Amino acid sequence: MFDTGVNILTYLSQGAWTTISIFLMATFFSFVMAFIAGLSRLAKNPFIRGFTTLYVEIFRGTSLIVQLFWLYYAVPMLFNIDLGSNWWVGVIAIALNYGAYMSEVVRSSILSIDKGQTEASVALNLSRFQRMRHVILPQALRLMLPEFGNYSIQILKGTALVSLIGLTDILYYGDIYRSSNLSEGPLAYLMVLVMYFIIALPLIWLSKKGEKISRRGVAS
Repeated sequence: MFDTGVNILTYLSQGAWTTISIFLMATFFSFVMAFIAGLSRLAKNPFIRGFTTLYVEIFRGTSLIVQLFWLYYAVPMLFNIDLGSNWWVGVIAIALNYGAYMSEVVRSSILSIDKGQTEASVALNLSRFQRMRHVILPQALRLMLPEFGNYSIQILKGTALVSLIGLTDILYYGDIYRSSNLSEGPLAYLMVLVMYFIIALPLIWLSKKGEKISRRGVAS
């Protein structure tokens, strides 16, 4: 059984790069979207706030699977927009979905900073941009770290859905192996779990480090 498990892991490793590459790019763009949307929801311009709120509520209120299929099937047909390869469709769908969730982390972390910090910044004659860059964001970032770490793990697990649009990730090869070796199906999916857990280990460690950093607190 041990040798079979090793053979399955070797087979699944063919899809590891697809999973990891989608995870890395989706995580990067999720962070970018989180900061853009989170800061936009704090903007004074009502149009910017309203548009961003609409984006956040739509992507938080609908399933990632539906969003993935919408971008893969509906957008090219309805709007004649080519999003590129299936790989990019997977990255964009995951990034937009988790970016919406993490934008709330950004917004709530900024709002949780004591108002005295803003008042002190105003007293120092700092502009709104300078206050955000030098005073508010450095403290808010510490508060974001644990949640960003947790969402990074969620993004990794979310990458398993890209097999539904034909991408050859870990789960895709797990399905192929199971269909070719029905008697070893349970072991194949167990090895899929093991593979995802191995990839997630560094993220779990980073998440715990983020929690320790955030516990140091912020100024009041």
